[in-house]
Amino acid sequence: MTGNVVLDAYAGRAEEYTALLGSIANTHESDQRLVAQWARDLRGAVIDAGCGPGHWTDFLKKRGVDAEGIDHVQAFIGQARRRFPAVPFRVASLGDLEVRDGYAAAILAWYSVIHLSPSDLPAVLREFARCIAPGGSLLLGFFEGDTVEPFPHAVTTAYFWPIGEMSTQLEAAGFHVHAVNTRTDPGKRSHAAIIAHRIDGSAPSEVPC
Repeated sequence: MTGNVVLDAYAGRAEEYTALLGSIANTHESDQRLVAQWARDLRGAVIDAGCGPGHWTDFLKKRGVDAEGIDHVQAFIGQARRRFPAVPFRVASLGDLEVRDGYAAAILAWYSVIHLSPSDLPAVLREFARCIAPGGSLLLGFFEGDTVEPFPHAVTTAYFWPIGEMSTQLEAAGFHVHAVNTRTDPGKRSHAAIIAHRIDGSAPSEVPC
């Protein structure tokens, strides 16, 4: 249900979203530095999961990263392919990235999980863990809050997550939290980013929702 609602919401506003937010020039400089630093030593395939119109995938590609973008919104993938023809993009869902176990050296999930309900998030994090090789890296961006709660995002309902709660979810999915970054701009929602490493290839545990 959540996936269909989000897909429909973004499909209907893909052109508007791309015009307003689909450029690195419209991203925060500290976010650019964080993603660039994280990507600096990556070796192997990297998936930009929930790539939207593809600007972060292109950002990685220009830094020598073997990056591909995936999104479940066909309109985003079409725009990404037109705007960045040298970068590979394809349609897939966060819950099924359609790669073999341990395929990726890393995954960038930059605000792509914000619309997942607390009951849907664990399965997506387990899918990320399945796809990342042991020792590989995940960079996850999200909106930070004091409690797990929904809020009226401009496109469709999104969720705040406390850093501690998100860390617990990541650890249960098979990750070790390596670093946490936060950013709060006056009059804006608080932002957080977690860098986590895949522990091993064993089956992750379940987290009660």
